[in-house]
Amino acid sequence: MPGAALSAKAFSRAVARCSLPSLHTSFGAPARIRQFSSQSSNWTPCSPASTAQRSRGAPSPLQLVPNVPSAIASVSIRTRDRRKFSSSPVSRHAHLDPPKPGEERKVTFIDKNGEAYTFEVADGDNLLDIAQNNDLEMEGACGGSCACSTCHVIVESDEYYDKMAEPDDDENDMLDLAFGLTETSRLGCQVKMSKELDGLVVKLPNMTRNLQASDFGSK
Repeated sequence: MPGAALSAKAFSRAVARCSLPSLHTSFGAPARIRQFSSQSSNWTPCSPASTAQRSRGAPSPLQLVPNVPSAIASVSIRTRDRRKFSSSPVSRHAHLDPPKPGEERKVTFIDKNGEAYTFEVADGDNLLDIAQNNDLEMEGACGGSCACSTCHVIVESDEYYDKMAEPDDDENDMLDLAFGLTETSRLGCQVKMSKELDGLVVKLPNMTRNLQASDFGSK
């Protein structure tokens, strides 16, 4: 029939514009054309009538190939947006400035094995920083923010303990979590060296309990 032949010709021209193979059924009627969508891995149906609009903005060759993942079609865009490698600084022990001549303060740490280590430090240095700066085994899990009990120390002399400022509520709360708590226990991060504490001796407990204030926050 002339009408059917004309439809077939129009269809062939439409298929040629889409750069897709001409598909026909056994009766010569055009099969549905499917175009690849870059938004998914499936084909989406379209009609020959929409080929005029597609010809103005024809898809890239990669989008016309069946079964090609959308990630491949957008590889050039993703390559431009690729993140650069970065690195974090290596954590180091607390840095302490040497004391000024004539203002040296001595502090002695007794470790778990009974070994004594004496250091000359400056006013204002706290016991946690001193221990870590000299590679003594004192954890300080919270970074010295008075939020854990891992820098627990035991002051050997009642006289020196009485010279220290009273612990505040935050320190007392953390000391309640400390292993082996004594009457002269303090947190190393809260004890700062001064002229009055020159000659201080503290002992490190046999073990520490890593409980932090955040462990008891509202869930």
